[in-house]
Amino acid sequence: MTTLTIGFILIAVLVGLVLLGMQIAYALFGVAFLGIWIIRGNIDLAFRMLELTAYSGIADYLFATIPLFVLMGLLVSVSNVGRDTFEVAEELLRRMICGLGVATVAANTIFAAVTGVSIASAAVFTRVAVPEMTRHGYRPAFSAGTVAGSSVLGMLIPPSLLLIIYGVLAEVSIGGMFIAGIVPGLMLALGFVAMLIGITIFFPSFVLNDPDAVRKRRLDRDFTPMPFKELFLKLVPIIMLVILVLGGLYTGFFTPTEAGGIGAFGALIVALSRRSLDRHKLWQVMKQTGVISVSILLLLIAASFYSRMLAIAGLPNAIAGLVTDSGFGPLGFLFFYAVIILLMGMILDSTSILLIMVPIAAPIAQGLGIDLMHFGIVTVIAVEIGLLTPPFGISVFTVHNTLNDPNVSVEQIFAATLPFIAVMLVVLVIVALIPTTVTMFLY
Repeated sequence: MTTLTIGFILIAVLVGLVLLGMQIAYALFGVAFLGIWIIRGNIDLAFRMLELTAYSGIADYLFATIPLFVLMGLLVSVSNVGRDTFEVAEELLRRMICGLGVATVAANTIFAAVTGVSIASAAVFTRVAVPEMTRHGYRPAFSAGTVAGSSVLGMLIPPSLLLIIYGVLAEVSIGGMFIAGIVPGLMLALGFVAMLIGITIFFPSFVLNDPDAVRKRRLDRDFTPMPFKELFLKLVPIIMLVILVLGGLYTGFFTPTEAGGIGAFGALIVALSRRSLDRHKLWQVMKQTGVISVSILLLLIAASFYSRMLAIAGLPNAIAGLVTDSGFGPLGFLFFYAVIILLMGMILDSTSILLIMVPIAAPIAQGLGIDLMHFGIVTVIAVEIGLLTPPFGISVFTVHNTLNDPNVSVEQIFAATLPFIAVMLVVLVIVALIPTTVTMFLY
């Protein structure tokens, strides 16, 4: 049996273990260790490589970005910034068709720019936006689907944990990945807005239980507007954090690690100024930061070990040869790769897909002349779609569990996210065909 055959068998074993419920980190460690032992016939070498990987896998200063951005996101969540952002968006967009739906997308877009975690957005806006939308005549399932659909923006609009993980796995600049995600993220957000307006105009029964109540609210001249001072005070913290983090990164004034530190400090100031952070909440935030950060760093060590096993098996070079011989050009490879990611998204979570596929695919993409940052954004958009597709759809299940409404089933929320998936597929095709949507601010 050749080392190449062994490599393919081990990838199949890895996917099988994850589907059977084994945690991805342990599956990666176990398969990589077994692969090195079998291929080299030396268990001592496998242990030695594991030892070296455990240190070198996360020894770089760059990895401090992970706990810092996680801390910033948790502090922002504790500060009720998400709720305030939605209230401001609701106020400004109340006269727009499907104003509350558009407000949810707008608030999610801004909130994503300081949290970087889709699940956090889904949980926050399920509590804030769904009751408000339902109260004003929107279908509860559509309201929940809007939150689930727009929550995926957290994975693309920087800072994003998925972009950090991809940057580490593909060995590209994390700051560059953050900048690369801005335009595609805005394209997604604008696509969601256009889709919501279009559906409300042409298929109102899909969106509204009570069209008259929504129309009356939109045209109501007697409502009391939010005082400008209150609106300003609600919006200032989130805008300042976005300017601090993204402005510093875009101008090159901060490295990604420094931006994470500045952002976390700014989020701490916001939380303290709003008196939303007592001793108990601070301890919970620090504990969650540690748990999430250690989990991600452990995954990255496991992925590094897995990558070394693949290199020993010669798998990336062999697959690159097969792709070249088959006549696939760069665009054909991107299409084929995106389809695989979309299919894997139906059964695996986002991080698992990145950890399994990027070490294999990134060297092939580079060999075909595909810019790795462009490749990364295509990867993340395709992975994001998996957050909404059954049977896994973790964003949908997060919204369903947070909502806890017996009248709104998981199936109804999945159906309501279909228009969002359609928009994401269109943006995925555009980004794949036009690399400058990613690279226009990079080179």
